[in-house]
Amino acid sequence: MGREEPAPMSKVMRSLFLWRKASRRHKDHCSSASCTLDSFCVPRQVSYPLDIIRPACPVRLISANEHSRTWASYMTNSPTLIVMIGLPARGKTYVSKKLTRYLNWIGVPTKVFNLGVYRREAVKSYKSYDFFRHDNEEAMKIRKQCALVALEDVKAYLTEENGQIAVFDATNTTRERRDMILNFAEQNAFKVFFVESVCDDPDVIAANILEVKVSSPDYPERNRENVMEDFLKRIECYKVTYRPLDPDNYDKDLSFIKVINVGQRFLVNRVQDYIQSKIVYYLMNIHVQPRTIYLCRHGESEFNLLGKIGGDSGLSVRGKQFAQALRKFLEEQEITDLKVWTSQLKRTIQTAESLGVPYEQWKILNEIDAGVCEEMTYAEIEKRYPEEFALRDQEKYLYRYPGGESYQDLVQRLEPVIMELERQGNVLVISHQAVMRCLLAYFLDKGADELPYLRCPLHTIFKLTPVAYGCKVETVKLNVEAVNTHRDKPTAAETTLAVRRHPSAASLMLAC
Repeated sequence: MGREEPAPMSKVMRSLFLWRKASRRHKDHCSSASCTLDSFCVPRQVSYPLDIIRPACPVRLISANEHSRTWASYMTNSPTLIVMIGLPARGKTYVSKKLTRYLNWIGVPTKVFNLGVYRREAVKSYKSYDFFRHDNEEAMKIRKQCALVALEDVKAYLTEENGQIAVFDATNTTRERRDMILNFAEQNAFKVFFVESVCDDPDVIAANILEVKVSSPDYPERNRENVMEDFLKRIECYKVTYRPLDPDNYDKDLSFIKVINVGQRFLVNRVQDYIQSKIVYYLMNIHVQPRTIYLCRHGESEFNLLGKIGGDSGLSVRGKQFAQALRKFLEEQEITDLKVWTSQLKRTIQTAESLGVPYEQWKILNEIDAGVCEEMTYAEIEKRYPEEFALRDQEKYLYRYPGGESYQDLVQRLEPVIMELERQGNVLVISHQAVMRCLLAYFLDKGADELPYLRCPLHTIFKLTPVAYGCKVETVKLNVEAVNTHRDKPTAAETTLAVRRHPSAASLMLAC
């Protein structure tokens, strides 16, 4: 087989330059906004009655993403670069995407930089494994240049775009490449944490190739046999120069975790800070075994019928009918070793009791605490606490009920549930609207702006099946009517009108 002839360097780099320029132009267009002094913005605790008056100033309302960045900055004392290491088909991209999803969910702005994307932009057509031979000098130059371009984008993200963590998803199998990355990080005052994925199980490797690589842009319109043959040869090219991390000598001073055979064993070295310890803990909890997670709310409750939030009411007649329908659905699914989790509130327990199976009660699965607004309707809240009502519509993710919780608080409370879900097999979680939104946002990679408005209707089951780079979601609506408890996100005009009606509420969301 002849050696693949890569494009001339000038053409390659011109392609990369134009691609990055277009990407940044699109990003700048989407994110352009007036300057804000978010360092002066103090998250409100209880704002009713309103006893804090701030002078008006020409600044804008602060978005959830900006607040998240401010809060997340307390979790990292300097930007961190996570560097993946490992041969192809060892699950690096799977880990990169999953870890990034988790970190963003807990409020740490994180982004993946996949070197394969840069390489495909530089070399438009992939012909064979020959491009990855260590003695293909021209290709090696292109691959190194792509890495340098990617690292420049990492630098821009961490220094100019308020990013806290960047994940460099590449093989990084040589000491030369890793030393280059370490020098880059030192020059820019970034911390570095390596994640090496080691796997020698041929069945796992073959399954990964067939599940992910067959559909890769590198292999358009190729049959499975040809893809498998070429990709295995590509792996052999990398093996020639692969130098695993050496915890005893050469790499003993580095911070890293080795994940061996998709979580059968771990080797952890010199964890330096809080965020690195969270990363290690998370990686030690995830697994790749097939499983399904079922999420649903309790059956319709008496308070749902009255339009009241919170409280601890029991099920309505239709809510009890849903519980029976849920039992029938689960029996038809014939789920192996299903675990059932509920909150400690009456409506979820009554729903689970009808299933005829053991269940576990979790206090941290209780509904969001509405504080002084518990057991009130939205109309009552608007009448009694108009400023609070306006505040919540302005920034629902960050808004904290007086004496209660915000969605951001709820995400932090639910983190142990996510960790335990990642450890488990098949699980049914019977919870509440706000809780279910937070859990769905994690699995579906939804941001703080979307999370509080995710639709989680009563008497509907969300079936989540983890797949290679995400989560497949199916919804099953059981044939039992229920009230609609969803409130749509207010339009900009509605928010402006609320601010005009209650200007004191707006002052609490401003930085001055």
